Amino acid sequence: MKAIGYKTAGPITADKALEDIDAPMPELRDHDLLVQVKGISINPVDSKIRTNVSPESGHKIIGYDACGTVTAVGSKVSHYSIGDDVFYSGDLTRPGTNSEFHAVDERIVGKKPASLDFEEASALPLTAITAWELLFDSLKVTERAGAGQCLLVLGGAGGVGSILIQLAKKLTKLTIIATASRDETRAWVTKMGADHVIDHAQPLAPQMEALGMVPHYVASLRGSDKNWPEIVQMAAPRAMVALIDDPQDLNINLGKQKALTIAWEFMFTRAMFAMDDMDEQGKLLNRVSQMIDDGHLQSTMTKRLGALNAASLKAAHEEQETGRVIGKNVMAGLGA
Repeated sequence: MKAIGYKTAGPITADKALEDIDAPMPELRDHDLLVQVKGISINPVDSKIRTNVSPESGHKIIGYDACGTVTAVGSKVSHYSIGDDVFYSGDLTRPGTNSEFHAVDERIVGKKPASLDFEEASALPLTAITAWELLFDSLKVTERAGAGQCLLVLGGAGGVGSILIQLAKKLTKLTIIATASRDETRAWVTKMGADHVIDHAQPLAPQMEALGMVPHYVASLRGSDKNWPEIVQMAAPRAMVALIDDPQDLNINLGKQKALTIAWEFMFTRAMFAMDDMDEQGKLLNRVSQMIDDGHLQSTMTKRLGALNAASLKAAHEEQETGRVIGKNVMAGLGA
């Protein structure tokens, strides 16, 4: 089958940072679906893995969002059949979705929203899972709760922030404050449902004080190192703080007097450790799919980057690494 991979981790500027390759067809495990990949999206994790993780041998295939059609099923598959259209984000420990066909455990798969095409739908899985787990597992917000409390989303215009704002708006009573620093990103987070927008290029605490709000929940999606002292300063006593980025130096002792709860969100954890509840990801993706079709959520796709090949994917990685992508960039999959 057709695929895109690399042999040596490194910068996207390297000559063979990504290559068009021929790869063997995936071998199915008992709970696996074989999916013909028709749409993929680009995520920061794609660049992180490509930059830092070399394969033990051969080429490493990455890519962690996909939408496509089931073409074969494992012996213990019970929820999907050949011909079903599905979307999902895969497993960090297995080959990725930058391939013509892809094997994925059915328990972390959802039914594709009928109202979206394959590329539009591919924008959602990784960020929807991350946002859902961050909101309800890490921050422990309860649905239809939060009246009189607020959620601060640091980095609201990215892929995770875009769907997190929507979920919080539709499923809780929280007041949502998002950070954005450009006119286009401020407009975007407002479109997603943010009640207030503050500028993360400026000191945050005075802006929150001017709003007269104290965050009870903080989603730190970027810049946690830089923002941590202000997060502690702004947060309500016993506030909940969840992070998804990779801070190199985070002094959690600063949060002791306020008894802050600090939690990580990493959407690959359930699949990586074969957790007993890994099917929760399939369930939440099905719920997101229904919310899309009911008109309660919108796709966070903002740009179509054309057909997938090594050259176009390299350009997509370069754009992702600027840190200025709004929402999600998508491409037609190799199986389209």
